[in-house]
Amino acid sequence: MPVLALNDQLVWQRRTPAAQWAIWAGWFALAVLFVLCWQVMNKNTIWMFVEDAPRQAADLLSRAWPPRWSYLDQLWGPLWDTINIATIGTALGIMLATPVAFLAARNTTPSATLLRPLALLIIVASRSINSLIWALLLVAVIGPGLLAGIVAIALRSIGFIGKLLYEAIEEIDEGQVEAVRATGGSSWQVMDYAVWPQIAPAFAGISVFRWDINIRESTILGLVGAGGIGLQLQSSLSRLAWAEVTVIFIVILATVAVSEWVSARVRAAII
Repeated sequence: MPVLALNDQLVWQRRTPAAQWAIWAGWFALAVLFVLCWQVMNKNTIWMFVEDAPRQAADLLSRAWPPRWSYLDQLWGPLWDTINIATIGTALGIMLATPVAFLAARNTTPSATLLRPLALLIIVASRSINSLIWALLLVAVIGPGLLAGIVAIALRSIGFIGKLLYEAIEEIDEGQVEAVRATGGSSWQVMDYAVWPQIAPAFAGISVFRWDINIRESTILGLVGAGGIGLQLQSSLSRLAWAEVTVIFIVILATVAVSEWVSARVRAAII
């Protein structure tokens, strides 16, 4: 903006004085917040343990290497359980999230005053609770095992799939919808010929992407008794069998890498 200088000439400045003072105040507030956070962290930190951390880490790595490859034969079953948890849980989540998404979208919900807020509440509630917490609650309710893990993955997936899908529904071209309605099409025909073809690529991409995420999340559900390879990880950790833990980490890393590759190839083929 132009500012009048001492020689009565206009000089251009990037910001007004008020804006510059506001920026400085923001930086000062950030510095104060950093100091306060550092004090809170320093209050509950035993620095003697921090100083000893490099030696402890080196000792742990020395016990974790080389990996105990003979333990690999015991992981194929739990690994298959983990993949099944992610796959079945994702499929169940898709079936539950799809109608919720249509109820949450402004242009497809039958009731904007009742059903849409309820659908949005379901989406927010699902996204607010981590799958590990869902698994912990379900293990307490229905007992340990694969079923708790599957339901936990499904409940967590509802919010993710529902949110992205209802946003995709709201972004469709309404001209196609009006064209089908103008020909006398029913509500189901409008959905079949105008809405669904526009969101089908997004639906497939969201579903595959969520399956990829669920592969990663299902690997740790066994830590709370929900089955899968996480159960073997918990067992090895409790026995301090670090060489077995290394093998489990390698298997998990390989599984996640393969699922990422599959997910990327499928999304590329669909989208």
